[in-house]
Amino acid sequence: MALKKYKPTTPGQRFKLISAFDEITTAKPEKSLVVGKKSSGGRNNEGRMTVRNIGGGHKKKYRLIDFKRDKEGVPGVVKTIEYDPNRTARIALVNYVDGEKRYIVAPHGLKVGQEINAGKGIAPELGNAMYLSEIPFGTIIHNIELRPGQGGKMARSAGSYAQLMTRDGKFAIIKLPSGETRMILQTCKATIGMVSNVDHGLEKSGKAGRSRWLGRRPRVRGVAMNPVDHPMGGGEGRASGGHPRSRKGLPAKGFRTRSKKKASSKYIIERRKK
Repeated sequence: MALKKYKPTTPGQRFKLISAFDEITTAKPEKSLVVGKKSSGGRNNEGRMTVRNIGGGHKKKYRLIDFKRDKEGVPGVVKTIEYDPNRTARIALVNYVDGEKRYIVAPHGLKVGQEINAGKGIAPELGNAMYLSEIPFGTIIHNIELRPGQGGKMARSAGSYAQLMTRDGKFAIIKLPSGETRMILQTCKATIGMVSNVDHGLEKSGKAGRSRWLGRRPRVRGVAMNPVDHPMGGGEGRASGGHPRSRKGLPAKGFRTRSKKKASSKYIIERRKK
């Protein structure tokens, strides 16, 4: 997962630092696992802008990803490693012995031709999906379910992972990428390994146009606005804007916004670090 530095032949190339895409084996997705995707441009069903800074960008096709990994006891072979425009991680096309094809979120180090499996009584090897009750302590995992059979919800983005610490009663105790420690039922599944594209956080687009290709429109800072538009706006000269706040006045940078009545709080042993 190397990064590629460009010669500064133009101002946009000077600081450009993007993935070399050297792990990708094909540019064409599997046709049977691709569906159309309509972009909203930040508009709701009435055509009104409800989310700012979204719009434009390249047309995308959605790849159907198997987050559930419910094909138990049927081994599959990795056919390709592919780029997915809808997520930061790479995806892998798996051909199962019964003829079915599925995409999975590719773990770091997964190679074409490697065999993967899911279910009970399998080895804790890279790419295998196992129940938390059978995964050895200290194992690096990703694509973790919150409810049995729901499909993986946590640790799915590029380079992210969690660690199985211990088990207590019917729960497994997981340390998440944020530093949070929480309990998850042992009947939930997780996949062995760290998510691919680990250098994603080090990438630099180099120019504003590359953000536009991704569907991101320019974002105006709150301190550059007038007082009528933002709590941090106005002031003489280049005023700092006071305490950092959102456009709706909610404090940022340290202010905790999690609801005290949230039902899942009873499963959290240690909150994420500030």
